[in-house]
Amino acid sequence: MRWLKVFLLAGSVLSIFPGFTQSPLFAQESLGLPSHDTILPDIPQPAQAATQSGTTGSQQGSGSVSGTVLDKNRDVLQGARVTLTGPSTFANRSVESGNDGQFAFTELTPDVYKLTVSAPGMTTFTSPQIPLHAGEFHILPPVILSLAAVGISITVTGNQEQLSEEQVHIAVQQRIGGVIPNFYSSYDWNAPPMLAKQKFQLSVRSIIDPVAFLSVAGVAGVEQYLNVFPAYGGGIEGYGKRYGAALANHVSGTLLGRAVYPSIFHQDPRYFYKGKGSIGSRALYAASAAVIARGDDGRRMPNYSRVLGHFSAAAISNLYYPSSDRGGSLVLFNGLAGIGAEAAGNLIREFVLKRFTSHVPKQANGQP
Repeated sequence: MRWLKVFLLAGSVLSIFPGFTQSPLFAQESLGLPSHDTILPDIPQPAQAATQSGTTGSQQGSGSVSGTVLDKNRDVLQGARVTLTGPSTFANRSVESGNDGQFAFTELTPDVYKLTVSAPGMTTFTSPQIPLHAGEFHILPPVILSLAAVGISITVTGNQEQLSEEQVHIAVQQRIGGVIPNFYSSYDWNAPPMLAKQKFQLSVRSIIDPVAFLSVAGVAGVEQYLNVFPAYGGGIEGYGKRYGAALANHVSGTLLGRAVYPSIFHQDPRYFYKGKGSIGSRALYAASAAVIARGDDGRRMPNYSRVLGHFSAAAISNLYYPSSDRGGSLVLFNGLAGIGAEAAGNLIREFVLKRFTSHVPKQANGQP
């Protein structure tokens, strides 16, 4: 009796290690034990034998799934959440990896399972399907979790008005050849928008810049030479009238199109340099910017500001142009001419001005 107990105890110890199952050979050797009537137990009753047979069959039919969780450095990962799922909700189980990174699911019925392993700050591992057969002890290859990519949120310490003031500071430093203003070109594709106050500040700076007065003088001189608006006459008086009209156009167009309407419609008055793509795509973008603007929220929308600015300035010019040149045709012609000039100017901004503009912020190269 003592020898049989030792033999059975050894068999039960071997059965707890994965991969060790009772073989037919082992069973045959068990049948070959010496028979001693004095040590055999009583023959079980039929009902008792059926119960014991059912229990043994159930234990032999169950399997297990086990494995180890490691990090990318091949160190054990403790406390990882390991979930085993099967076709039925009854089969779903969850455990945590132990101090040695190991986990195990035992007493599993034959079925097809799937394993999910996750840990805080780590990637999630999902296994392929695991077909588990009766009595199988399935050991998975090491499950390796990597650090998850963390989204970085940058909080700007300055408030919105400070950022808007900084945009004005950048703009007024930009000059072609260090002289001619290039205030309304932004070479930073992701530049923050300007508040209404800063839109007015920049427009006023543009109006009163000394180079602006020289540009107006040049326009009046060309009109004098070509005898545009003959009713103004010639000489100093005629030039003075043409200069006053050109200056009024400049002031009204800049103030309305660069400050008033952009503040009303929440649009950015600047041209955003693209600098990427084919020549055709850049040219189309530049020309269309005369009628398509960027909103303060970053979305593209019809350029109400510039279009209304050109036509409003043309309408206001009826107050000071000679009576013979006033009317709806003047408003239409000057408004369309302003939009055309805007498109041409944007083409020059896109393809020419950057290389000649001073104080362009470093790393500001247009569209990313």
